[in-house]
Amino acid sequence: MNLFNRRRQGYHYESLAEQYLQRQGLTSVARNIHCRGGELDLIMKDGGCWVFIEVKFRAHNRYGSAAEAIDWRKQQRVKRAALYWLHSQGLSAEHCQLRFDVVAIQGDDRHITWLTNTLVEE
Repeated sequence: MNLFNRRRQGYHYESLAEQYLQRQGLTSVARNIHCRGGELDLIMKDGGCWVFIEVKFRAHNRYGSAAEAIDWRKQQRVKRAALYWLHSQGLSAEHCQLRFDVVAIQGDDRHITWLTNTLVEE
């Protein structure tokens, strides 16, 4: 699959995840934030809490589930990107509620699993 199609597929699954989370009561803030050292798929608010969401799709689990694809290294990149984004907004992680979630979309039926507060500390 070429880069254009992969990017379009990524946007599609991020949109599915965003719609799902909105139905759960979260509010959209931003999508596809790129910065040095990382990318944030979705930024949402859950009440007063900033939620940084990694979206992962797997058509099958031959190489592991969608959730298993979010390894420690990927979590650290998301964390760095989130801290950078907060700083760019004039916010401090020490003075904000924040969490890191994963939305895993799996299989032909596009089953959605929402995992909250998933960050593993260093």
